[in-house]
Amino acid sequence: MFHLLYIVIMMFTLPVLATENKYGPRLEGFEYPFAVDYFQFNSQGQSLEMAYLDIQPETPNGQAMVLLHGKNFCAATWEGTIQFLTKNGYRVIAPDQIGFCKSSKPDHYQFSFHQLSTNTSKLLDHLAVERYSVMGHSMGGMLATRHALLNPEKVQQLVMVNPIGLEDWLAKGVPYRELDDWYQNALKTNAESIRHYQKNTYYAGTWQPEYDRWVEMQAGMFRGPGKEIVAWNSALTYDMILTQPVVYEFKNLQMPTLLLIGEQDNTAVGKNLTPKDKQSELGNYPKISQQVADQIPDATLITFKELGHSPQIQASDKFHQTLIENLHRY
Repeated sequence: MFHLLYIVIMMFTLPVLATENKYGPRLEGFEYPFAVDYFQFNSQGQSLEMAYLDIQPETPNGQAMVLLHGKNFCAATWEGTIQFLTKNGYRVIAPDQIGFCKSSKPDHYQFSFHQLSTNTSKLLDHLAVERYSVMGHSMGGMLATRHALLNPEKVQQLVMVNPIGLEDWLAKGVPYRELDDWYQNALKTNAESIRHYQKNTYYAGTWQPEYDRWVEMQAGMFRGPGKEIVAWNSALTYDMILTQPVVYEFKNLQMPTLLLIGEQDNTAVGKNLTPKDKQSELGNYPKISQQVADQIPDATLITFKELGHSPQIQASDKFHQTLIENLHRY
């Protein structure tokens, strides 16, 4: 009877276990949809590697688009957008930032949006890309904003897709959290917690089987042999996000800026650390996106009422059609 029960249990558990991939600290074992190149450079006294995608269109239109991923994303998660933009003539460069995905994960590094922007500039100089548009999603929206502020002569158009950082969370009452606490919390990351969060934030309570690929991409690094360095880099970037707001500088943007916002998004870093009666005041995207658009001298705000934090994945056709209609040609 025991052996029969064991066989039955294994029949149900083996398929689940088979999907629980363990990836290395630089996403070794997870295949990207495009060829990955690596840019070696020195930063803060150490040699680092930045993984990146550089996809050329079959029929170039002379335009380049730099895609900046969010905190829980990678260059690979831009897959659909890369395919769409290259089909429409754009050269697309999509890096994995230092500390993320297939790029180096240093054990000592001062993470700042200024530094990540500088790293990105070094990559673009290496690729001889002088003028370009930049699109940032989630945390990538904060980085794209900082990059545009630092490089107004190079960035032709700024596009932000549900960027975080449209509000100053510490100023709104989110308590400061020590790095050690962020680290311990990151070590608990698993597929179930990622999926639960993404369903309710990224996809407005809906779920499609194709989303699981991106859950496994992230969860696999936290199951693998280098999960400690992955968690530490995650902690460092959480601290960067909370302590380096860009919301006060949107008024200084000099280029045309397009905001594409899924209004069902409610992302706010540290929301769960605040008192429950204050949480509803954070991550109100219909409100804060309009407030930010009003600050930017040349802004176009387009909202998707039924979509969440990742409209480019949740409703790719609708999102990409809206995107291409609002991209400037230079």
